[in-house]
Amino acid sequence: MDFTQNFSLKGKVAWVTGASYGIGFGIATAFAQAGATIVFNDLTQEKVDKGLDSYKAEGIQAHGYVCNVCDEEAVKATIEQIHKDVGLIDILVNNAGIIKRIPMLEMKVEDFRAVVDVDLNAPFIVSKNVIPDMIKKGHGKIINICSMMSELGRETVSAYAAAKGGLKMLTRNICSEYGKYNIQCNGIGPGYIATPQTAPLRERQPDGSRHPFDSFIVSKTPAERWGDPKDLQGPAVFLASDASNFVNGHILYVDGGILAYIGRQPQ
Repeated sequence: MDFTQNFSLKGKVAWVTGASYGIGFGIATAFAQAGATIVFNDLTQEKVDKGLDSYKAEGIQAHGYVCNVCDEEAVKATIEQIHKDVGLIDILVNNAGIIKRIPMLEMKVEDFRAVVDVDLNAPFIVSKNVIPDMIKKGHGKIINICSMMSELGRETVSAYAAAKGGLKMLTRNICSEYGKYNIQCNGIGPGYIATPQTAPLRERQPDGSRHPFDSFIVSKTPAERWGDPKDLQGPAVFLASDASNFVNGHILYVDGGILAYIGRQPQ
């Protein structure tokens, strides 16, 4: 067999949560190009319809569902509908997430809980309800979208860092419990990616200079640039494919080298 066939996703059903745009859309597009059938969800029909239009523009026939991944009953109902429409799920990407940039002492408890609910509890809920499909099939791939904040702290992101650190450990625990069923659960830790969510941090200032945070990130990244959603496509296809069948419980950081770099010496 041609070795490159190990990277094929032909015949696979892949659910990428929150994949109407951004990182999730980029990953799902790559999966489709590798042969997978794509299903995704968002919170409203309007957002799902926009996502379907975006996939159609790429020549992809995706299946979109309105589903709040924090609601277990909604997740169960969505999985049942996916079964009817396209079959059992082979690949799950827990991509849906939020961030609230608020200093810890100013953050309301309900805001902290909201971030943890979407970024940590939802991946638990969706994984818990998809793993039985994978056990039935005798194989499965779960990819959790972690973060550099799974390893690092930074001001204003206490809830996000706590949730993503927890997601790293949930990844390892799913590996530990379900690896015997030929289920591989790994994570991708994106660096700073140029998406609509991060666009305000990259806006030019009135004098034409870079946003201070933009300058900070570029200076801390050996690649000297922000990532593009396409930078995540190869790693995601690898972790979703048979090429990674003996890779389990691993977090693959796609960060342009930030975590390896101490930074420049002051002049």
